[in-house]
Amino acid sequence: MTDYPEPGAPGAPGAPGGPGAPGAADDARPGSGELSGRAKAVLALERRNWAGPGAKERAVREELGLAPVRYYQILNALLDDERALAHDPVTVNRLRRVRQARRAER
Repeated sequence: MTDYPEPGAPGAPGAPGGPGAPGAADDARPGSGELSGRAKAVLALERRNWAGPGAKERAVREELGLAPVRYYQILNALLDDERALAHDPVTVNRLRRVRQARRAER
């Protein structure tokens, strides 16, 4: 289990300058070197299997301190990041195929 800062504390999700704050550094910004810890955590969470409805969203909130919408925004950006592909090629390629299939259905 990971300890997270108190809500509103510096570095807390949604706090000024915190990971979920508007204008916070993007985890998938091209050309910035290595993936952030949060980006790696998003990919690790996506690798797991989920027992039932709501389990994944609950884990996103509890383990990452992110709203599910923000989680999926970060995840979608990671799918276009070559650093994410290098870090976890199996997960990224699987999710790229799923995304492409959903786009083809539209």
